[in-house]
Amino acid sequence: MLTADTRIPGRRVAHLIETDGPGGAERMLASLANELQCAGYPGIAFVPARLEGWLEAELAGLGVPVEYVPLGRPFSPRFAHDLAAAFRRHNVALAHSHEFTMGFYGAWAARLAGVPHVITMHGSRYYAARWRRRLALRWAITSSAAITAVSRALAESLRRDLWLRQGSVAVVPNGIRPRRAEASGLRSELGLRSGDRLLLSVGNLYPVKGHGDLIAALAGLAARYPSLHVAIAGRGDLAETLRGDALARRVGDRLHLLGLRNDVADLLASADAFVLPSLSEGLPLALLEAMFAGLPIVATRVGEVPAALAHGAAGLLVEPGRPDELAAAIDRILSDAELARTLGTRARARALAEFDVAKMAERYESLYAPALNGARR
Repeated sequence: MLTADTRIPGRRVAHLIETDGPGGAERMLASLANELQCAGYPGIAFVPARLEGWLEAELAGLGVPVEYVPLGRPFSPRFAHDLAAAFRRHNVALAHSHEFTMGFYGAWAARLAGVPHVITMHGSRYYAARWRRRLALRWAITSSAAITAVSRALAESLRRDLWLRQGSVAVVPNGIRPRRAEASGLRSELGLRSGDRLLLSVGNLYPVKGHGDLIAALAGLAARYPSLHVAIAGRGDLAETLRGDALARRVGDRLHLLGLRNDVADLLASADAFVLPSLSEGLPLALLEAMFAGLPIVATRVGEVPAALAHGAAGLLVEPGRPDELAAAIDRILSDAELARTLGTRARARALAEFDVAKMAERYESLYAPALNGARR
């Protein structure tokens, strides 16, 4: 934790992010801000626009205010100056930005305000699609006290894509606070019988989440497991596409799209196994929640997922985009109760040891401390 020497009384950590919906990066920001607040290090969040208000509502319960600073166009010097003015007005000691847009503008504003800056990158290599983005992010990183990634794979991509020196990108895995699960009415909500089996996946309904592969796997297992169902918690544009795919594969009555849910811990308590079929990931919070729940897990080898699952010792791993492999791994868990129990126990033990939110906060604080000490000097 930060020591009295690194805390600056009356000053805040600024948390910056481009969107305010219930995504993984926003959830991680809220968890980190809460943990720092409890440690006596107050924060404030800056967002360009009020789109959904989820983050504001989440942080309000934690006592962390949100300020909206409008970003009028993709390149806006005024936005950087407005952010810098907000840093001064709120007596910000350090700025911590998430993802590309706020990483760039956060670095610019922090430089104007004379405060240290830290960047966290969460997901895929979308920043690498254009040279301008690469150059802008490289400038932001070289102007910041630290750059972090939530997975080793993303850290290595950042290093290669942006011509950074070896070891310059720190890896700080995501962490969550385990929630106590309560009896969920999910099974009765879905009309399941006592002997039915239920697989749960959590993630927004986008192509990168690989839910089409999960439906294909369900179809491949349908004859062997006639009472097997799949529930997906998440929202997105692919809902009707996924329903149509399930109907075409004759498993439409076994696919349940739950929409956005805030009771994921309770949903996990109702499932027989958790499946992460993603084509690309950093370190998804849904995976960590499933690990804390002690569920047997089948997941794709993407991002930091293999490391989180101890390279197969705490969950079965398959190649992304391979529904046949996915089905075979699910079959192993459903047909071997002892294997399922062992994997669930190992997953929970690993989550408790490595992915508690307090450990994540400590890792970030170890990056904040030298930056704050340097700023004080």
